[in-house]
Amino acid sequence: MKFEKWVLTFFLLSIFCIFSVSAMASDHDVAVTHDAGHSAVTEHKTAHESATGEHGAAHAGAESHGHEEAGHGHGHINLGEVLPLWSCTPFACMLLSIALFPLLAPKFWHHHFGKVSAVWAASLAIPFLIVYKGTAVHDLLHIILADYVPFIILLWALYTVSGGIALKGTLRGTPVVNTIMILIGTVLASWMGTTGAAMLMIRPFLKANDYRKNRTFMVVFFIFLVANIGGSLTPLGDPPLFLGFLHGVDFFWTFKIMPHMLLTAAILFVIYFILDSYHYKKEGLKGAPVEEGEKEPLKLEGIYNFIFLGGVVGSVLMSGLVDWGEVNTLGIHRAVQDWVRDGLLIVMGILSLLATPKRLREYNEFTWFPIVEVGYLFIGIFITMVPCLLILKAGAKGELAFLIAVVKEPIHYFWVTGTLSAFLDNAPTYLTFFNTALGSFYPGLSEAQAVPLLMTETSIYLKAISAGAVFFGACSYIGNAPNFMVRSIAEEAGTPMPSFFGYILKFSLLYLIPTFVVVSLIFF
Repeated sequence: MKFEKWVLTFFLLSIFCIFSVSAMASDHDVAVTHDAGHSAVTEHKTAHESATGEHGAAHAGAESHGHEEAGHGHGHINLGEVLPLWSCTPFACMLLSIALFPLLAPKFWHHHFGKVSAVWAASLAIPFLIVYKGTAVHDLLHIILADYVPFIILLWALYTVSGGIALKGTLRGTPVVNTIMILIGTVLASWMGTTGAAMLMIRPFLKANDYRKNRTFMVVFFIFLVANIGGSLTPLGDPPLFLGFLHGVDFFWTFKIMPHMLLTAAILFVIYFILDSYHYKKEGLKGAPVEEGEKEPLKLEGIYNFIFLGGVVGSVLMSGLVDWGEVNTLGIHRAVQDWVRDGLLIVMGILSLLATPKRLREYNEFTWFPIVEVGYLFIGIFITMVPCLLILKAGAKGELAFLIAVVKEPIHYFWVTGTLSAFLDNAPTYLTFFNTALGSFYPGLSEAQAVPLLMTETSIYLKAISAGAVFFGACSYIGNAPNFMVRSIAEEAGTPMPSFFGYILKFSLLYLIPTFVVVSLIFF
């Protein structure tokens, strides 16, 4: 009976959601009547420049060209200006499902999370298509083809390639060893992306600590540092910074937020080492347990996968450096180099599968479940997130105008950009406040003229936007894509992970937010 009750409750909520979002029709009719004759021809430039955590590195190149849907403006209203704030209800329900179902109905969630995601996606998409017709088709196709597809291809490629690299040998996770491993991952993150570094390091990290009783906090701090904070120093590290690079920010300009990154990382490393040392002593471990038999020296197998990993990073970088024109796919204009990049990423993953012996993946306990879970859940997140992103992009003309209006000081940019990045796509959030800063300080100047000034005269604002977008991705499981994947891999390996709210309440609010307060007081 419990199962039937959960199903009934879930579908009653989804029906409510469908009817509530369908009410957009009345708002739409009012808006069209009021603006008859001119609102319908407002050109809509969709710029969802990426999606949840690492999501944008794979497709940010397409967004940078900005010609998005040239010629699509005929009869196309700007939905961000007419959508009510409560049209984000399906997105909120999607997040609540991720947060509550694993706690309240774990068996149901494990077997049906894909169906849950599909229902919430449909609860937004169906009324959205009915009310806004062609405009809605365009926006949904755009987020699927230009955002979701490149996002999942990039994650699949990195997950597949890194799964073929095995660290063998006797390695036991003492506080010192663990801190060094997280430090290595943190350094790698800025050069191979947070997803690449996290996928490369998480399995050896889990294996080294499989004898420890309390491993949950270890993985959480791994997410903090390797999957997020570590990606602060180059455009390759995290999608928002890559977007800035595509919009004229110098490649090495991001080194200017190195002091912010070093302070944040230093505080978190100190906290981690204290926690690890405490639990290590509490568990009565005076030294790492001795392995039975001979001590096996450390060695890497499957190192040829680093070639494929380099191909993944090179493909992403290539897509931001060249311009081979655009191609129209189902009415969505994407840059040719972005399709080429996606194809190369698939090739890298396939080559890794062909080149890597099955025994290495078995040694890594490699399964497809984590990437399948991310794929199912994030299609629901991406689709239900459409109204939120459109309203945010509408700026002063949207329902979040009050929020845009109060963002004036560097500390405002840091916290508002960061807070939204923790639960929405951090790349469009970055771009929204990037453009807000340009418009506030250099109105009338072209982007090519204004960006160099933003990097020099008012660089503190760009630092605040950049640091906020990257750092706050660590605040929730959906803040950055590798967060979710690391959690899934850890749970498969037998490490219990906190719930959605448990992660925020027990770790983010306790350790991250005070750290960010210190950073903002010192730098902003």
